[in-house]
Amino acid sequence: MTDHCSFHDLAKLDVRQRSALLQRSESDLASFMERAKPIIAAVRAEGDDALLRFARDLDGANVQAGALKVTEQEFDDAFKSVAPEVIESIEFAIGNIRTFHEEQRPEAMWMKEVRPGAFAGDRWTPIGSVALYVPRGKGAFPSVTMMTSVPAVVAGVRTIAICTPPTAEGTVDAATLVAARIAGVSTVYKCGGAQAVAAVAYGTQTVAPALKIVGPGSPWVVAAKRLLSEVIDTGLPAGPSEAVIFADETVDGRLAAMDLLIEAEHGPDSSAYIVTHSTEVAQAAMAALPDFWARMTPQRVEFSRAVLTGSRGGIVLTRSVQESYDFINDYAPEHLEILSTEPFRHLGAITEAAEILMGSHTPVTIANFVLGPNAVLPTSRWARTCGPLSVTDFLKRSSIGYVTSAAYPELAGHARRLARYEGFSSHENAVSEMRDAILKAGR
Repeated sequence: MTDHCSFHDLAKLDVRQRSALLQRSESDLASFMERAKPIIAAVRAEGDDALLRFARDLDGANVQAGALKVTEQEFDDAFKSVAPEVIESIEFAIGNIRTFHEEQRPEAMWMKEVRPGAFAGDRWTPIGSVALYVPRGKGAFPSVTMMTSVPAVVAGVRTIAICTPPTAEGTVDAATLVAARIAGVSTVYKCGGAQAVAAVAYGTQTVAPALKIVGPGSPWVVAAKRLLSEVIDTGLPAGPSEAVIFADETVDGRLAAMDLLIEAEHGPDSSAYIVTHSTEVAQAAMAALPDFWARMTPQRVEFSRAVLTGSRGGIVLTRSVQESYDFINDYAPEHLEILSTEPFRHLGAITEAAEILMGSHTPVTIANFVLGPNAVLPTSRWARTCGPLSVTDFLKRSSIGYVTSAAYPELAGHARRLARYEGFSSHENAVSEMRDAILKAGR
C-alpha cells in the first residue's frame, strides 16, 4: 500500500469535491440496514439461539449455550490475568472520569416562583435500565467501558448492562471486565453488532431488555440503532472514529502527523484530517508519516494507511486561518485538536466540534483514556446539534408545576383566553367558572 498521504488543496477543489471531504463511512447506511434487518428479525424470533449462531457465524466466537452472560468467576479470573499496573491505570482513569461526571450531575429538583404563588421547575430522575455498547472488532476497549459505565452509575441507573462482542474463545476482554467491575457494573453480555442492539431492544431468554442503549459502534451497530429507534432509545449517534487536527504556523508539523494517526488507527472506516493554512506544517507532516508508520504495529499501519491515503483522510491545506475555521465548522468533528502555542486564540472561532483539545500537551490519547470528560462523542456531523455522552444521558427530566389558590385566578384568566382563541373548549372549561364552582362546593 502507498505511503503517500492524501493531500487536499481547498483552493483547487470545486463545491462537489469539497463536500466529499465531509462524508463519513456511515453517511450511506442503506446496505448495512438491509443486511441488518434479518439479523434483527432472527434475534426477535429466536432469542438466545440467534445470538449464539451469530456469535459463531459473524464473530467467529465459540460461545456455549447458557454462557451468554459473564459469570462472577469470569470477573475474578479477569483481575488475575490483567497486569497490576494496567489495573492501576484503569483505577486512575475511572477516578478522573467519576470526578468530572459527579460535577456534571444536575440538581435533583429546582423550582422558581414565576408569578406570586405560582411555581415551576424541573426534577431529574434516573432512567430505569440502560445498555452500554462496548465494541471489540478492531481491538479491546476498556476505555469505552469506563466512559459509558461511570456516568450511568453516577446518574443512579438501577439496571446497567454491557454488551460486547466475544473473543474467539467465547470470553470477554479481561480489561473490559476489570473496568466494568471497578466502575460498578456487574452485568456483561457476550454479544455484539446488530444482534446486540436487537437483544437489548427486544430481550432474549438471557439478555434483559433495556430502555436505552449508548456507546460507539461500527456501521452495523449504527444501522441497527436506526432500525430499532422506535423500540429503544438509541442515544447519541456514535459511529466510527473521526478527528481533525488543526495546526497553525506556530507548531511542528511532525506533532500534527503524530496526532493524526491516533484516530486513524482505529479502523479503515475512520476519518482523520490535518487542517492547516501553513504549507510548511503540511509538508513537515507529510514527510513525517512514514517514520511514524514504521513505529506502529502492522494492523494499525494497515488501518491508518487505508484512512489517510483514501478519500476520508489526509491533509487539508487552506488559504487562511479563517478558511481553516470554516472547514472545521462544516466538518463538525468528533475529536478536534487545536495545535498552537496560543490555542485559546482560535477557540472562539470554532463552534462545531464535539470535543476540543487545546495545546501541544493535550492529544486525543489523554482525553480518550484519563482526562475525565467523556470520550463517547457524536460522529458524522452530529456535533452540530448534540454533545458528548454525559450524566444527563442517563437521566430523564420532568417539569414540575404548582399553583396556589391565590395565584390561580390571574393564570386561569390568561389561559382561558388562549384556549378560546385556539378553539379548545375543554381547555377553556377547565379554567372557567365551572372549576370555581366545583372547588367552592368542595370546601
